[in-house]
Amino acid sequence: MGRSPSAMAIEAVLFVAEKPVSRNELAKIVGATPRVIEVALSELEAHYEETGLRLQHEGEQWQIVTAPENARYVAAYLGADRLRVSSASLETLAVIAYRQPVTRAEVEAIRGVNCDQTIYTLMSRRLIEERGRIEAPGRPIQYGTTWEFLECFGLTSLDGLPRVITPDGQVSLPEPEGE
Repeated sequence: MGRSPSAMAIEAVLFVAEKPVSRNELAKIVGATPRVIEVALSELEAHYEETGLRLQHEGEQWQIVTAPENARYVAAYLGADRLRVSSASLETLAVIAYRQPVTRAEVEAIRGVNCDQTIYTLMSRRLIEERGRIEAPGRPIQYGTTWEFLECFGLTSLDGLPRVITPDGQVSLPEPEGE
């Protein structure tokens, strides 16, 4: 079965986009209603499940990415080494991913160690980014994950993060951003 004209138009835009594109921007470009855009994006998501690509989103931002199971082939073609992160970086990254937006001091309070170098390393690898500052003495920077984080870990959105199990066996869901 063929895809709708709206889905094909959105696919063409996302294919050439250098960065994620919002639903609103897609609606303006394609000249469609939000409902038509929603249906077209669902159609594309289903279509890409059968291919080497995926439709990835974070909030209202969408892009076409390589399917995680094919990333090694793309990396080999591009000559990219596999991303290696230390256990300290992985711990810091996990805290940021589940608690974002979060300050360095909040990460350090959870981990119990200084995270300056680790945060610098994660930023240089573009796995985390600055998300703003909070209104507090020193106006500390808040950090969150990036699109590269999602791609690196084979996620299509933050909703794909594994749920955390507390020591008493309860499922702890990540708190929504901004709370």
